Amino acid sequence: MPFEGEFASYKPLARIANSERVQDIVSRCKKQVPDEGPAEAELLIADVKPSDWLPDLVLAIDGSLHPVPVENGYPGAELAYLTVASVILDVKKQRELDQNRPVAPLVARKTEGAGSIDCALPGCNVVVDNEPTPNASFRRVLFDAIQEKRPFSDGETLLETYEALLAYKPSIRSQQCPYEGCEFDYDPRPGMMDCRCEQKLSWYSTDALRIHERFNPVGPNGAVFAEAMQVWERVWVVNFLRWIERDPRRFRLLRNLAIILDGPLAVFGQPAWLSQAIRQELKRINEAVRKVIDSDILIVGIVKSGAFVDHYEILDIPTHGTNGNSRFKPQTAVLLTNEYIRTHIAISAINDKPFGDATYFGRMFFYKTSSGARIVASLPFLTEDARDLSSGDARHFPRLADAMSLLDATFSARFPNAVAPLVSAHAEAAIPLNLGREVLEQLAKKLMSEEKS
Repeated sequence: MPFEGEFASYKPLARIANSERVQDIVSRCKKQVPDEGPAEAELLIADVKPSDWLPDLVLAIDGSLHPVPVENGYPGAELAYLTVASVILDVKKQRELDQNRPVAPLVARKTEGAGSIDCALPGCNVVVDNEPTPNASFRRVLFDAIQEKRPFSDGETLLETYEALLAYKPSIRSQQCPYEGCEFDYDPRPGMMDCRCEQKLSWYSTDALRIHERFNPVGPNGAVFAEAMQVWERVWVVNFLRWIERDPRRFRLLRNLAIILDGPLAVFGQPAWLSQAIRQELKRINEAVRKVIDSDILIVGIVKSGAFVDHYEILDIPTHGTNGNSRFKPQTAVLLTNEYIRTHIAISAINDKPFGDATYFGRMFFYKTSSGARIVASLPFLTEDARDLSSGDARHFPRLADAMSLLDATFSARFPNAVAPLVSAHAEAAIPLNLGREVLEQLAKKLMSEEKS
């Protein structure tokens, strides 16, 4: 490791690059056959065109976290300021305004309602109240924070929604007590409880997420905070849908509403089990929705970076074989299969478990919008058949044609792989101008006023 302010010279880099060991590994690496990926991808193009459907409202959810040093006399002390923001775009109103351009900025801003929930999570060398350790402090504050948030006055807290998902958690593997040195297994149950040891230390239902197991007592905890943020984002979506379910008359409001989530429809890391719980809960709610409106919920996950995005960009680069044109025409959807992903994006044996089996609750696809923008997205597993990744059957991608139409209408030219609702949601999370406003209360009022009219 270098000293502070010390920079490496180019000589070590040259030595490494020319090393026989490095060259040996490089020569043994599996290499992609140049035309194999594009040829196989073209076979996965969906015979589907965008529908004429457009939502009246779009709900976008995105999170942000900012580590903050704490001056408490202990070295490296930090906490994280975590924000999860939602933006409601009145797309119907925006379409009306577009017909009468130019539009005054103040009027345009009224088509967008934004708000956020936030908390501060303890990190390294931060102990709150009478908790014995920073790890215990993190666990306590995480539980309290999710317990406090009630997006709707007549709905569940985020904790109640999470604990409904907890009921789906597999019990095959035991989990150790969160306290070091305790010999008892943790028993995940709703609320707070006491360990069975003599000290009767506190357990929380959120301990089942196992995020605390990666807690670093002597250094940064960025990965831990990121896992907490992704849980908040995804539980918030389920909380909204469970609020809709409380009054079945609200189901018909989902005909004209789209939900956009930052990132793939997945949960990574320690709380990965939550992805399968969300999948089962979405499937259950969707079955009830279909009985009322004969249509599926529309939830789209937008992937902004990573292996899928990199692969799609390379795949669509103009080449001599495409006469200098991009490979895919506008309004083309490529429905990815397990074999394609395992062969070209995340190398693994085809006969291994399906890609994302333990982490994803949605299927990945590539889409080129009507304007030529590339979008990597995912749609949820709403049936058991949808989990069959062996084929690119369009029926396994719920409301694919509507999703294509949505992406055509909302893509953003400001950033690659971006849609306008998420750009707004990220801006709200990164610079939270409306802290404390409960955005879903606004959505509730909007939906209910339309229901009465």
